[in-house]
Amino acid sequence: MSAPSIFNDVLGPVMRGPSSSHCAGALRIGRLARDLMQGDIKQALIEYDPNGSLVTTHKSQGSDMGLFGGFLGWDADEEQLVNYESHLEQAGITTEIQYRSIGATHPNTYKLSLSNNNISHEFTALSTGGGMIEVIAIDQAPVHFMGDSYVLVVYPQFTDPLALETLTNSLNSQLEAENKHLQAELSQGIKPVILIESAQEFGDTLIQRICQQCQTQDYRLLNPVMPVLSNPDMTLPFMDARQLLDYIQSHNAKPLPLIALEYESARSGLNHQQLMAKMSGIHQVMSSAVNTGLQGTQFADRILPSQSPAFRAKHLSNELLPSSILNETVMHVSAIMEAKSAMHTIVAAPTAGSCGAMAGAVLGAAKVMGSSDEQVCEALFVAGLIGVLITKDATFAAEEAGCMAECGSGSSMAAAALVALHNGDTEQCLTAASMALQNSFGMTCDPIANRVEAPCLGKNVMAASNALSCANMALAGFDQVVPIDEVIIAMAKVGKAIPHELCCTALGGLSQTPTAQKIEKQLSGSEGVTEVLRFKSC
Repeated sequence: MSAPSIFNDVLGPVMRGPSSSHCAGALRIGRLARDLMQGDIKQALIEYDPNGSLVTTHKSQGSDMGLFGGFLGWDADEEQLVNYESHLEQAGITTEIQYRSIGATHPNTYKLSLSNNNISHEFTALSTGGGMIEVIAIDQAPVHFMGDSYVLVVYPQFTDPLALETLTNSLNSQLEAENKHLQAELSQGIKPVILIESAQEFGDTLIQRICQQCQTQDYRLLNPVMPVLSNPDMTLPFMDARQLLDYIQSHNAKPLPLIALEYESARSGLNHQQLMAKMSGIHQVMSSAVNTGLQGTQFADRILPSQSPAFRAKHLSNELLPSSILNETVMHVSAIMEAKSAMHTIVAAPTAGSCGAMAGAVLGAAKVMGSSDEQVCEALFVAGLIGVLITKDATFAAEEAGCMAECGSGSSMAAAALVALHNGDTEQCLTAASMALQNSFGMTCDPIANRVEAPCLGKNVMAASNALSCANMALAGFDQVVPIDEVIIAMAKVGKAIPHELCCTALGGLSQTPTAQKIEKQLSGSEGVTEVLRFKSC
């Protein structure tokens, strides 16, 4: 498994849609499936397990939009995503979605059966939260890769187990001479499959040598879908907060933003200037989302009207309770969430459902404090580093751990970033992150009418407000009691204890209130998905 990356796992993807797990993750899965089919999909059967989250949410939270956008070869921020159905029809792709037990062990499991006039393939992958994915099977052969590398899939023409083992050993001897990081993996499914991952593109000469040895020309090239590729030479400076503190002490107490840069440089192989340029782009998208939201947004399939412009007017005319930095934060959070709900481009940080919490807190505070763009980018690196610590031992997926995983994580990231923005030290940053996450345990994910708007907006505002309070508490010297490493592990255990119905399935909490059911019927024009599902499962 690849080490967490600030830009892969935490601050991103840059995308459109209500949910990074559903939209961006599904799109990346669709892109890889398209490559497996050599860009030509004509029929697609998609199977979702009723024990997961997708049966009740795939339409309303954007899984269909994302997956089919991937089939079309689009990026996660493609403007035409909302019109995917007409483009799918124009491309001549027919789709069928079935709900059946597929033995899924993850709530966001996509099992795809794809075909055209010449070939057919099966492809199974997971959307693991925040747009991250894992491919677990190709043509029923167990595999494991995460979309951050080039993958060569080769189908040998012979099936004898001993011959295949000899072939794999021979390939690995040759590949080691070519590049010490290349390794062939043999897996048995419908037919034998050999996979080779690389951080660089495969050259034609190497591909032909491999195919010649496999006595075949039947191969596929799957291109990476993550912004930061795997780095086979990486040696990470630390993997948890305790190691982080030891690293800082042994390196003359470097400031935390610089430590975050050093971590991501080791993870990605990119230099500090390249990484700062990437973060500047993230900052620009976040700022643009705020401006878009404050101008007022509209979208048909939506519960809440545009509310941030009215809040801004009240704020500027001093009609709200006096709290300049908090009110600015609420305004920024609301604007970003409204931009998301209107299908404008946002940064999932750490997810689309929680995109307003950390970004709104940091940008709102930065405006009041008069922080420079560089200072904001440095604070975002600190937020990203806290996210790396979280995702290593826990998850950002509400389908696995409720909204604690999304808004709770976002609040923890924001708290540390706000301390950094105020020039607090590393221990204060980690203390703020710990306290904010402690305050978020057990948060349910129960979106009304299956739209990621309510109570999501309120939870994003609460997460940002919690972050601001915890940042000031840390700066004042409050005792965190439990260090962040232990809090993250405890969070993961709490997540596993949260009932399935309260983890983004629309089967519990506010999702099941009469008002929520009424709104869902009004938006869908039919019986609620949850009611239909309940009938089918009886």
